[in-house]
Amino acid sequence: MKSLVDPKEVEASHGSGRSLPSNSPTGRVFNSIAPRNHTVITEFILLGLTDDPELQPIIFSLFLMMYLVTVLGNLLIVLAVISDSHLHTPMYFFLSHLSFTDICVSTTTIPKMLMNIHTQNPTITFTGCLNQIFFVLFFCAFENFLLAAMSYDRYVAICSPLRYTIIMNPCFCGLLILLSFLTSIMVALLHSLMILHLSFCTHLEITQFFCELDQLLKIACSSTLINNILIYVFASILVGVPLSGIIFSYTQIVSSVLRIPSSSGKYKVFSTCGSHLSVVSVFYGTGMGVYINSLFTESSRKTAVASVMYIVVPQMMNPFIYSLRNKDIKVSLRKLFVRTSSS
Repeated sequence: MKSLVDPKEVEASHGSGRSLPSNSPTGRVFNSIAPRNHTVITEFILLGLTDDPELQPIIFSLFLMMYLVTVLGNLLIVLAVISDSHLHTPMYFFLSHLSFTDICVSTTTIPKMLMNIHTQNPTITFTGCLNQIFFVLFFCAFENFLLAAMSYDRYVAICSPLRYTIIMNPCFCGLLILLSFLTSIMVALLHSLMILHLSFCTHLEITQFFCELDQLLKIACSSTLINNILIYVFASILVGVPLSGIIFSYTQIVSSVLRIPSSSGKYKVFSTCGSHLSVVSVFYGTGMGVYINSLFTESSRKTAVASVMYIVVPQMMNPFIYSLRNKDIKVSLRKLFVRTSSS
């Protein structure tokens, strides 16, 4: 734990005209001293999943493997959609953006954790922490909107098949992506800017393997009332609205499918949205599980372990869900491998 700047040292440095050495222990925590003796935080400590040195290599290997699987799997989905003209449809257009977003979420958090374990240095700069919070909020919010857009696409395809190409035209799909992008970035930016108004004292330990907004607010010295109000307001919007859209879409889909007389027809229709429904279940199920866990446990370590379930696992599972359950993706990946091996 790093200490605060000694007031006598500050006074002496001001009186003598000399500055604090940048390589001193205090210089690592505070990078400047304002005229009113206001200290500026430059580093936080990420406690991670465990402090047991024997478990560190295991965790490093496990998360490295999970990260590589996540990046490779989602990258293959993106390449398959781009390379196969048969997949240039609204559903796979949204899927490619979802896969790219999953890569970005994992890249925002896991590499820093791996570097901290490798260097045995659990610190993260204030700027780095702020960047992590911004990008995690942005990409998670964007993923919410993408899942809602994909459910609406399935709703139109099943309930209004004759009007599908008219409604889900390229211009409309692009507009959905743009609005989702702008909304997500504005919300993430607002939360990040509000952090700049907080003050932090001596307790600089974040009980996570990445900078999470909720954990950062817990160690702030100043009032976080406005920050917490914004969290609940935007969580209601960013989660409530897309989730309501998903529930409405699948309610209409189920109602439409039940009117199909043949069982084979019902199975064929359900199979077209089975992959998406699985991804939605994993994404919201893990997030809700972490939230419920935080209500019933006071252990910071358990909370950190539970957070892996929503920030790592869904991003790794999505490529498997789509590649195993979707025949079009299987065929496109097979073609991609054949072209790659032949070239």
